[in-house]
Amino acid sequence: MLKLLMQWDIKMGREQDFSEFVVREFAPRLMQLGIEPSEVLYTMYGEGPQMLTMGVVENQEKLNEIMQSNGWKKLHEKLMTYVTNYSQKVVVDNGSDFQI
Repeated sequence: MLKLLMQWDIKMGREQDFSEFVVREFAPRLMQLGIEPSEVLYTMYGEGPQMLTMGVVENQEKLNEIMQSNGWKKLHEKLMTYVTNYSQKVVVDNGSDFQI
């Protein structure tokens, strides 16, 4: 199992639209693509990314397939209209609830 770690900051003035997008489209679409959302962390105070989202994928082959798909590209493109400072990385799921 792998974890896809994504982090970003929400664009100023887009918070409400972003929240609606995540609930109505982002999370459901991730699951349709084969990424099982596992954790969402929101930084209210202090330094660091405002959002850290983690999703679990079966294996590297499945992740590669997802990342190459038009569905992922469209979803990612739409996410970028709401966020800045986006980054992502993949780590092996070590069974821990929290990984960076």
